[in-house]
Amino acid sequence: MDPDFVLAHLWLGMAYEQKGALEEAIAEFQRAIALSGGGTETLAALGHAYAVSGNRARAQTVLDQLRAIASQKYVSPYRLSAIHVALGEARQAFEWLERACEDQSHWLVFLKVDPVFDPLRSDPRFQDLLRRVRFPP
Repeated sequence: MDPDFVLAHLWLGMAYEQKGALEEAIAEFQRAIALSGGGTETLAALGHAYAVSGNRARAQTVLDQLRAIASQKYVSPYRLSAIHVALGEARQAFEWLERACEDQSHWLVFLKVDPVFDPLRSDPRFQDLLRRVRFPP
């Protein structure tokens, strides 16, 4: 109903990404970034989409931007972890997930079902993390 509703573009981008429509996902994330004035959640989603699409350079640029922003305001470590997962960087992904636990990130409620973490599910560190976040087995 509102073509400028940021969350609609963010979640539509996530749906496109899960369908494998990466160009459409990236376009929606870019639109969400423009509408949000550069919000970190939307920027992180774009970084994840770049990584999933194989554009490591752009994903790394987004990670660098988010780290710079993090020196001035809060950036979700959960979302940073997702980018590292998509880049195939499990060690860094777990480091950021640990920070998300320390911060008690609200995003952790999605950890057990969030498809961006599928590549980590078989890792014993992920199972340990789920246990510590107190998800039922």
